Amino acid sequence: MIIPPYLQKGDTVALVAPAKKITPNVIENAISILEKWGLRVWIGRNATNEHYWFAGTDTERVQDLQEALNNPQIKAVIALRGGYGTSRIIPHLDFSAFLQHPKWIVGFSDITILHAKINQFNVASIHATMPILFDEVNDALSLQTLKNALFGELNSYIIERDNRNRIGTGKGVLVGGNLSLLNVAIGTSYDVNTEGKILFIEDIDEYAYNIDRMMTHLKHSGKLDKIVGLVVGYMTDIKESEEKFFGKEAYEIIAESVAEYNYPVCYRFPAGHEMNNYALYLGRTVSLEVNPDCVVLSWI
Repeated sequence: MIIPPYLQKGDTVALVAPAKKITPNVIENAISILEKWGLRVWIGRNATNEHYWFAGTDTERVQDLQEALNNPQIKAVIALRGGYGTSRIIPHLDFSAFLQHPKWIVGFSDITILHAKINQFNVASIHATMPILFDEVNDALSLQTLKNALFGELNSYIIERDNRNRIGTGKGVLVGGNLSLLNVAIGTSYDVNTEGKILFIEDIDEYAYNIDRMMTHLKHSGKLDKIVGLVVGYMTDIKESEEKFFGKEAYEIIAESVAEYNYPVCYRFPAGHEMNNYALYLGRTVSLEVNPDCVVLSWI
């Protein structure tokens, strides 16, 4: 397991847009916050480009991310937003320089693809809020957990119990991210190996039947039977309609998908597409304790 160097004041971090297009005010706000943390900020030259849905063409987005990965003076690469697009550029990235000088990769949602690839190299990364959410969506505590993670001050969380939790303990490397993207990754060069791992999942804006389909696919592809724990973050804005009525809510679907296993399961961990989006170290070993009165997630 490779843990990139934690940040110190004066270090340089990169802001890049590997997926959906971004507006300049998001970058300006992020610079203000990161500079208050004592950091220098490098901006990808194509970060504000537009190419239909994307923040520039695939080639332009690769150029920015590749330059940030290659530059040994950059100590963390923060994705400005998700949306969709990271999977299009992953095959065109060269990680050889990154592996010589590992650095923190930060983001969530569509950035799950990048985490999956990085974690394959046994390099830790940070699942956390992104600049598009710094000002209007995520609370101050979410930002503080990102800062804590970057500076090596994130050790554990204690959260309230959920009635659906399954009691137990597990220890393993934490992997995962967005449920939709984990499904997309199956069979690719960035597929996530879940054996012996603690799996984290979250999602947003899906129909309930899609949640069932994706959990079924994870199960049939062997992703759920050899994990040692499951952390379920927020399942946000899961939809039903008369045409697509499934009849079960997301957490119920997930509980049924893992009912035959005996590892601990934690529901509604405060991470994902809601106001509370606590930073998580992926690719690092954690201890998961699901107790009758609380859940403790601790990095070892």
